[in-house]
Amino acid sequence: MKRVYPEQPVLAVAMCIRNGTKVLLIRRNKEPGKGRWSLPGGAVELGEDLRDALKREMREELGIEVEIEGLLGIFQRIQRDEEGRVKYHYVIIDYFGRPLGGKLSPSEEIMDYKWVEIRELSEYVKDPKVLDALVQLPGTT
Repeated sequence: MKRVYPEQPVLAVAMCIRNGTKVLLIRRNKEPGKGRWSLPGGAVELGEDLRDALKREMREELGIEVEIEGLLGIFQRIQRDEEGRVKYHYVIIDYFGRPLGGKLSPSEEIMDYKWVEIRELSEYVKDPKVLDALVQLPGTT
């Protein structure tokens, strides 16, 4: 499936990985959103279970195993080009959970990563719907 100028939305998964009062954010090293801070994740492959896709992405992008604790929310990212055509359209299912094992070793898809205190998330997460969901997670206040 084409990700740039797609014929239909691309399904993706992402994860809010918590460690105490901190959340792991990554700085993307590729489009869409290159240079932007976000939750780690990626596209679901054809025939792949959503939770399996999320675990695979965490292994590939971060080198860690995770425990999925629940659903954070469903969000979308639509980016248009200068002519108004849809350049990217992602439907992203965000989960939350915690690291289980492995050594955090980001792939080349990640420019940087940071553990961010919940109270400081607004400095990094610019989507108000995602930010609202993150700060309302049980155990984050």
